[in-house]
Amino acid sequence: MKKLLSGFVAAAALTAPVVLTGCATAKAPVMGLWYTEVKSGEMSTGYQAGAKRGEACASSILGLIATGDASIDTARKNGGISYVISIDSTASSILGVYAKYCTIVYGK
Repeated sequence: MKKLLSGFVAAAALTAPVVLTGCATAKAPVMGLWYTEVKSGEMSTGYQAGAKRGEACASSILGLIATGDASIDTARKNGGISYVISIDSTASSILGVYAKYCTIVYGK
């Protein structure tokens, strides 16, 4: 019993730093340790941006709970777009506690 308990304590000590760091991050070209808010271009067909804009987002809390749909298709549907001209993305995070990633599409 004593070996089992010491094994459990050792395993907990090794995994606690990973679990307790709160790694809520979002895909971004650059990341800030304390705060991130960036926008980047993902794709463009070379044509001028259309008048319509659609957005789809996903978010994470403490890196433990993540929800949302940041897919291109959902962003396209949210904007009523049938032909996508360009795709951008935004990413933001605060202290690894909360992170948000959005896909933004432009088109006709």
